[in-house]
Amino acid sequence: MAALFWFLLFPLVAVTLAYQQRTLKQATLVMGATLLLYSLFGDGGGLWLLILWLLFLGLLLLNVDDFRLRHVSRHLLAIYRRMLPPMSQTEREALEAGTVWWEGELFSGNPDWEKLQQMPAPRLSREEQAFLDGPTETLCHMLDDWQITHQLADMPPEVWAYLKQEKFFAMIIPKRYGGLEFSSLAQSRVLAKLASRSLVTASTVGVPNSLGPAELLLHYGTEAQKDYYLPRLASGEEIPCFALTSPRVGSDATAITDTGVVCRGEYEGREIIGIRLNWDKRYITLAPIATVLGLAFKLYDPDHLIGEQDEYGITAALVPTGLTGVTIGRRHFPLNIPFLNGPTQGQDVFVPLDAIIGGVERAGEGWKMLVEQLSVGRGITLPSNAIGTGKAAVYASGAYARIRHQFGLPVGKFHGVGEVLARMAGYTYIMNAAADVTISAIDAGERPAVPAAILKYHNTEMARTIANDAMDVQGGKGIMLGPKNYLGRNYQGMPIAITVEGANILTRGLIIFGQGAVRCHPYVLAEMEAATGERPVDFDRALFGHVGYALTNAARSLVLALTQARFVSAPTRDATRRYYQHISRYSAAFALVSDAAMLTLGGALKRKELLSARLGDVLSNIYLASMVLKHYQNQGSPKADLPLVEWACRTLLYRAQEQLHGLLRNLPNRFVSLLLRILVFPRGRTYSAPADELGLQIVELLIKPTDSRQRLCQGIYRSVEPGNPLGLLQEALELSESLKPLERKVFDARREGRFHSEDIPSQVDEAEALGILTPEEAERLRELDRKVMALIAVDDFSAAELAAGPPPRKKAVRKKAAKKKAARKKVAKKSAPKAGPVPGQE
Repeated sequence: MAALFWFLLFPLVAVTLAYQQRTLKQATLVMGATLLLYSLFGDGGGLWLLILWLLFLGLLLLNVDDFRLRHVSRHLLAIYRRMLPPMSQTEREALEAGTVWWEGELFSGNPDWEKLQQMPAPRLSREEQAFLDGPTETLCHMLDDWQITHQLADMPPEVWAYLKQEKFFAMIIPKRYGGLEFSSLAQSRVLAKLASRSLVTASTVGVPNSLGPAELLLHYGTEAQKDYYLPRLASGEEIPCFALTSPRVGSDATAITDTGVVCRGEYEGREIIGIRLNWDKRYITLAPIATVLGLAFKLYDPDHLIGEQDEYGITAALVPTGLTGVTIGRRHFPLNIPFLNGPTQGQDVFVPLDAIIGGVERAGEGWKMLVEQLSVGRGITLPSNAIGTGKAAVYASGAYARIRHQFGLPVGKFHGVGEVLARMAGYTYIMNAAADVTISAIDAGERPAVPAAILKYHNTEMARTIANDAMDVQGGKGIMLGPKNYLGRNYQGMPIAITVEGANILTRGLIIFGQGAVRCHPYVLAEMEAATGERPVDFDRALFGHVGYALTNAARSLVLALTQARFVSAPTRDATRRYYQHISRYSAAFALVSDAAMLTLGGALKRKELLSARLGDVLSNIYLASMVLKHYQNQGSPKADLPLVEWACRTLLYRAQEQLHGLLRNLPNRFVSLLLRILVFPRGRTYSAPADELGLQIVELLIKPTDSRQRLCQGIYRSVEPGNPLGLLQEALELSESLKPLERKVFDARREGRFHSEDIPSQVDEAEALGILTPEEAERLRELDRKVMALIAVDDFSAAELAAGPPPRKKAVRKKAAKKKAARKKVAKKSAPKAGPVPGQE
């Protein structure tokens, strides 16, 4: 028995020290004291005792800085340098973009919940709320999605005029330049409301307020550039676009083939040093009507007119589209969502040097500009549009599932439909929570690159699932396009969001974990920088900090898995407490497994995209679960919403568990995989997905006019008016709920066989004749039936109405395009900024 005690004591002490994150010196003292006790009172043999003291001597020597540096760290540094994959400047700039926020806590393995809890709940200013309640509501009222997507393939002129008048394109531009200077939260709310009404309008408004000329000028432009362009962008006098993607270059934006060569040329009647540009771009939103083109290209200076370099790399410049050689005007047709998107070409377009955003000093900094702004921008526009479409689909589907009857019951009462509705609602809650909390962090000064990528990927993927599910619930109603269809265009448009601002496959496989592993890890970036530096002591400090961090996460993973994390601290004691604890558990497991994957695979992990994707999924799921809990707190922790919170957290944590399992199954080093499985899943995979009963509780929140339904779908356009199906569906839902007792009377009479007719209006007539309903009650049921039939109606067309007209004659098209180009040149000549002084020519 004594032997067993001493046998267990040493590993127990070691695990306790690691779990409590004790320093090397503290651990050495405690292990030395334990070994001394064993030497005095234990019954171990001499050889065994000698081995333990030799091991302790090694531990003791590690506390001597000079010995550790000379005999351990220097050798490990040489090995590390051989393992370290080469990093290009563009990769470094991408990794350094943005800041580290809550994702860094999750990478630590022991998240500090107080940091998240202390963040204030997001709030709009009075001015921002007034804009949402006023101009945004008015704009939504003006929109007719069928007219936009089918009849005009564009927004009508009065909508364009209103967008400019109310400065929808200037939400990010400061007031001193004539803009609105709204917060990121306000921008997100405006886009979500517009997306619930028209994806074309949301996309059109989103682009000028995202990565583009205004954003780049605000952060990098010269004062002269800001003073000239920003007031014109704010007023709508200038329409911007930003051209990055080329026919030969998509996701690999650093390989662009578009060029700019520094040379002498004539501009506005005088010879200056400028840039001769040649480009071929596609998929550029607003390009067909843009007056100023933000352009990414590679800059060359073969004659060394601006410096000693031959090649400067990716550079960003502003090009007036009226200049000779610029071609715009043709349009792409993105999946029947006809926002203005098209190609642009430039042939020998000459611009002055001050066309470079930020001036000559920022030549070659274009890639850095792009990744820094995308580190935030990709977390706002597309995730917000996804929220708007998701909320609209949930709001409509919940009401539809209540008013649409089959087999004598609302279709929402069927459990198969209920499963789908619960998933739609749960995903919408997750999307909204993640965006609101993350964007409030952006407004507080953070620039969280990894969370922005998480939002872009997961919000758009969840919105795609919601769109599919809404089609399943509403069937033919969602399929038949026409003025009465409120689902079809959003369904068609989902792949657009999937492919832009970093295609989702790329985002999941390379960006989320690929950037997070280096940027958010507490030691990896420091090790990499030390390995390329000249101070081995910096590497020593980072390396042994990393060793302690890994041992701590190994101990925490094991202990929290064995105890189901029941004893780990959590910031609340309500029904959400266990979810905080489970996130802490999976945070430790994620940190441990990430370290093991990076250690065993090294630079090869970058090429093992499926492993990297699974690690990214684990990080994403525990991040999103954290956002759900914070959002619930921000909303005042309403108990009625607990089913949504529990469904969301259970779904996310279950997925985190399964992705960890999938990673361990596919990790090439099987011994390491087995060891990790013992530490992460010593009791097996014990976490379960949401129970069916939880989903059915959510359905009841959706198919009734509950406060939870209103909170979940807050911020969409739901005005009760002709032409707005969302408002009319809610009206029918509320009327149906108020008439439940009358519907029950009719149902009971039908079940008793008192009616001879099959259709509802005739049964209501019979119920009135039999005295089951009063005339007033019967009329109210008839009114409900009329509303329901109008809402579930679909459109039909004559063959002539559906046929696309013959294409316009090419000669007429060319003539019209030539007139437009001449007009643009005339405007550009009048309004183009004068060339500033050129270096060496003042």
